[in-house]
Amino acid sequence: MKDEVVESEPGCGEASSLELPSRLGAAACIVDDCGMISAVNVYAEQLLGLTAAGAVGKDAHDLLHRDAHGQPLARAQCRVEEAVLARRTQAGRGWFEQGDGSLTELSWLIIPCVATWDSGADTLMIFHDQHTESFTIEEDAGVGPTLSELERLALLAQTTTQLTSTLDSDEALRRLVRLVVPRLADWVVVDLITEVGEVERVIVVHYEDGELISREDLEGPMPPVPEESPMPLSRALRGAASTLVTPATYQGPPDSGIAMEQRRLFEVTGMHSAAIAPIRGVRDVLGALTLGRSKRPDGMTPADLSLVEDITRRTGLALDNARLYQRQRKVAETMQRHLLPQLPSVPGLQMTARYVPSPDASQVGGDWYDVFTLADGTTALAIGDVVGHDLDAAAGMAQVRSILRAYAWTHHEPPSAILNRLDESVMPIAGVSMATLVFGTLEQAVDGAWQLTWTSAGHPPPLLVTHDGQARYLTEGHGLLLSTGLSSTRTDAHITLPPQSTLVFYTDGLVESRDRSIDDGLDRLRRHAASLAHRPLAAFTDSLLERARPERANDDDIAILALRTPGAHPPPEV
Repeated sequence: MKDEVVESEPGCGEASSLELPSRLGAAACIVDDCGMISAVNVYAEQLLGLTAAGAVGKDAHDLLHRDAHGQPLARAQCRVEEAVLARRTQAGRGWFEQGDGSLTELSWLIIPCVATWDSGADTLMIFHDQHTESFTIEEDAGVGPTLSELERLALLAQTTTQLTSTLDSDEALRRLVRLVVPRLADWVVVDLITEVGEVERVIVVHYEDGELISREDLEGPMPPVPEESPMPLSRALRGAASTLVTPATYQGPPDSGIAMEQRRLFEVTGMHSAAIAPIRGVRDVLGALTLGRSKRPDGMTPADLSLVEDITRRTGLALDNARLYQRQRKVAETMQRHLLPQLPSVPGLQMTARYVPSPDASQVGGDWYDVFTLADGTTALAIGDVVGHDLDAAAGMAQVRSILRAYAWTHHEPPSAILNRLDESVMPIAGVSMATLVFGTLEQAVDGAWQLTWTSAGHPPPLLVTHDGQARYLTEGHGLLLSTGLSSTRTDAHITLPPQSTLVFYTDGLVESRDRSIDDGLDRLRRHAASLAHRPLAAFTDSLLERARPERANDDDIAILALRTPGAHPPPEV
């Protein structure tokens, strides 16, 4: 089964991909990072007397915010606007204009959230009138009394958006900590079951004096979970039940090593009350969440336990998705490692290669390189890119490489003739709709010099760097990319490589990104390659990869193949 990820980047005022939670029985709207309303629920339509069609795409401040006299409120004086821009959870009361122009005083709650993975930031705004209980959340979301029902719903909505918008399990847990501490407790403990069935205490965090303090001394491996133990954590890790716990729970003789660790936890942290709930995935129990209170005088209540259970259900789904994604990445990475070849040993030549998958893809793609020795002793080399960033592209890449090897081995022809054969067969045999490729041969002349003959099918040109730091692109021999269905006359280009020169083949991910043109990328690559000419080949390649890429992480696969000629031209071995 093939998973598809549809990416979109809505602009300011466009419909957001974040849906308002169906259980949020309060007037709510979503404001994007430009301050534009991107979603409105039916309760907001009723309370504010407006329609979603009339509100979406409008500036929330201009449309709604007013002073006590009904006049437009200066942005600098608007606490709602301040909370939205600062991305701070905050509550208050103010005046708002309804759809018919009348004025109404409402309580409001601002909750920052993330719309989707790799998308912009959004803000959830919840309103209620004077007939509804007031919000009690403080500006810093600090410690307070038991949450109201609206605050609980808001917390669950924020938990859903925050945890499901990342596929990194560690980041999901960090977000979980920031959500529940100190809002629900001043201690948070997360125990996870590893894929081999062992228990690891991965998080112990304490909220003190406005800071989150990690207690690494309390983290680490845990004893095994007893199958019949009635103790709360053991039951939670078996997925049996959620429990309210006090230090008295662990005063008796411990029935297992894990119970002894729990007694130590309560003694060291000073927790007087805690809630322990299992973190369940779709198929398995993934771990347990413990929320405890030490400085807060009020104990955890059954209502708190119910809220913790709702939070752990969302946590379980987020961790399950993250683990599934990581397994897919691992499988794909293993596949990619086997698809890419080992470089042969060619006397007199240094060679190295690098492959960096796109961080937003499935760890595989259509970028590839190859070096192999032909029947006549010459060295064939290639670098190419099959369109796509998924398993289909990787499979197509493997077939293109195999076909190219077969033609190059069996037909003693120039590179251009080999590419013509490949072009005719790549679509009917491999099913590849589009691909670029540079293919060439290297052989040593009688005087010991290395001679390159190559042709290009729509691929970025190779880069030649001399030992003294001169760099230029080999733009000759350029032709149409593969699988266009158009007839093309391909030509070969020839060059004698200078002593101690470095030849760099690469794919477009190294020189092109959303933030810059390919011309800028090519110029950047040339300048950095020239400055690194004196480096050893491996260091040259690593530094070039680091410097030539965009300042942020690459958004495309990258393959690099680098070769260096010897310092002098020894005659070829007879």
